[in-house]
Amino acid sequence: MKFAAGYAWNKEATFEANNKIIKEGGNYGGEDFFRMFSFPLLKGRAETALEEPLAIALSKKMAEDFFGSAEKAYGQTIRFQNKKDFKVTAVFDNVPSSSSLKFDYLLNWEEFLNENEWAKDWGNNAPETYLVLREGTDAKAFAKKITAFIENYFKEPNFKVRLDLQPFGDVYLHSTFKDGELSGGRIQYVRLFSVIAIFILLIACINFMNLTTARSVRRAKEIGVRKVVGAFRIALIRQFIGEALFFVFLAAIVSLVLVALVMPLFNELTHKQLTVPFADPRFLLGFAGLILLTGVVSGSYPALYLSSFNSISVLKGTIRFSTGALWFRKGLVVFQFVLSIVLIIGTIVVSRQIDYVQRINLGYDRENLLYVPLEGDLLKNYALFKNKAMALLGIQQVSRITDNPTNISNATGGVQWEGKDPTSMVQFAQAAVGYDFTGTLKIPLVQGRDFSKDFPTDSAGYIINETALKLIGYKDPVGKKLVFWQMPGMIIGVIKDCHFSSLHDPIRPIVLRLGETADYGRVLVRTERGKTREALASLERISKELNPKFPFTYSFSDDDYQKLYTSEKLVGKLSNAFAFLAIFISCLGLLGLAMFTAEQRTREFGIRKVLGASARSLFQLLSKEFIVLVLLALLIASPLAWYFMNSWLLDYAYRVNLSWWMFALAGSAAMMIALLTVSLQAIKAAFVNPVKSLRTE
Repeated sequence: MKFAAGYAWNKEATFEANNKIIKEGGNYGGEDFFRMFSFPLLKGRAETALEEPLAIALSKKMAEDFFGSAEKAYGQTIRFQNKKDFKVTAVFDNVPSSSSLKFDYLLNWEEFLNENEWAKDWGNNAPETYLVLREGTDAKAFAKKITAFIENYFKEPNFKVRLDLQPFGDVYLHSTFKDGELSGGRIQYVRLFSVIAIFILLIACINFMNLTTARSVRRAKEIGVRKVVGAFRIALIRQFIGEALFFVFLAAIVSLVLVALVMPLFNELTHKQLTVPFADPRFLLGFAGLILLTGVVSGSYPALYLSSFNSISVLKGTIRFSTGALWFRKGLVVFQFVLSIVLIIGTIVVSRQIDYVQRINLGYDRENLLYVPLEGDLLKNYALFKNKAMALLGIQQVSRITDNPTNISNATGGVQWEGKDPTSMVQFAQAAVGYDFTGTLKIPLVQGRDFSKDFPTDSAGYIINETALKLIGYKDPVGKKLVFWQMPGMIIGVIKDCHFSSLHDPIRPIVLRLGETADYGRVLVRTERGKTREALASLERISKELNPKFPFTYSFSDDDYQKLYTSEKLVGKLSNAFAFLAIFISCLGLLGLAMFTAEQRTREFGIRKVLGASARSLFQLLSKEFIVLVLLALLIASPLAWYFMNSWLLDYAYRVNLSWWMFALAGSAAMMIALLTVSLQAIKAAFVNPVKSLRTE
């Protein structure tokens, strides 16, 4: 191992220099950080950038914001959180938007340890450690050696910690673990949409086959004449595949132009910075391979089919198409609609789940609820801030908490109670809250009461939720003993179960303790409906008065909650686009089959009209077989869609149920679209003059 660098989480912090106060996002890094990663330094040396305890590295942007340039910033002093002065020992180029590590400043790792004593405990695992192995090192063998390394420092009965390695390049896409094993991450969405893209390309290839063979009668005589004058079948096959490749090449050029035009919109939708790598030889080679593969796949069947025509039959006008060929084309249409219906059902399920997430009762009221970070002098002035805020118009209630209620992620196994199984290692979510917490969030109390100034003993009191009560097993919990982090106390209240995390996870047992004087967290402010703007202006005025060295910032509970489901919303939007594209392309294939069928049955329709058949009956006759194809596609697609969407929903602890109407709606939509697609061709065939239909050319 050459180097190791620690890395914590992104932190919004307030800096002051040159009479400027700005909030910036950054992190903490080990002294080897710039030697391990390739972030270019504009000033300073990688070996000494974070060597000193009070060293700070700034981005070019942050250096310009405070000092005007990287050169002027180097060696200057900048104040952090109005607590300490740090010396600028390096300036690095702005971190590109494509980087998975994002920061505008880096503080020395020792500073993180000084601020977070818990991080020195081997039982905590939040910060990340990066290693660079020597060339030639077997990463898998090394990983096996360090698996039990931590057991020398952290020994807990019935609780085991295992170390492992993961390539840095895999972290962004493979970030989800379950029971210590890699179980997915963003890569699942990459695979999902890659499969959908392949399906849509396959649908397009099928369309080309159907549309080409639908016009086969018009080219039959050309093929017959060429065969008579000596053309070999292989030459005809090359011609038709060449035509397909030419069309695919033209389509590829148009697609590149469209991608370049749509890319800004896609980046805005996905919050990415993707570009088309025209200068990358690997991209160009892969793109050329895709063109070749698509051209061969789409042109192979028409080439083999058209080149097989018998020249004598063609020139006599007695060409007939085999039943097998007709069923093959119908099978292709069914396959297209199977994929389209699966996508339509998937879109319905995703939209329903997203709607469910938006409407579900979390157990507390997130409307008109905002968070104000507790920092600087606001920590010591919190009580005064609360009193002043409560006197303002538009403010209903004020409290505090150490974690955002939308995502209480801190958990602990350090909870004890009477009768607990000594071998049990249950993880409890935990947070420190202020007075009036349940009233501010409007959380119903099942038993007991909230923390109150009227009860000095509440400093040793705890509030638990219903899930925790079921786990603990107390019948009358209020007044019963509970030990949290070796601090004995008693239960003073039980709140109704609330979703304090994503709906992907089941409601966890939670313990709330009194944290009226905690040294971190955020203020919870409940505003009156319709008076939020006035309340924010008043809160900003109070904040500047009590905490002048920090800019007033806030966030809404609703916005924080929405961020938990950014990926799901993106999947929903992309699913809508893919479903529309798939059904549109499938309809082109259906149109091709309708054209082919109408041409093959022209004389039949002429005879039927002569014998008295109405245009309506002929329309129904032609449309009926396509309805049968769509119904068959629905029968095949329904179990497939149920399997895939049920698997997707299993990732949610709280989810919608798959109902029959979702499948019926998808089938009805496909049916209506199919009828609209074939109706024009069916009407045209039904109203054609029977004299023209029976005329022999």
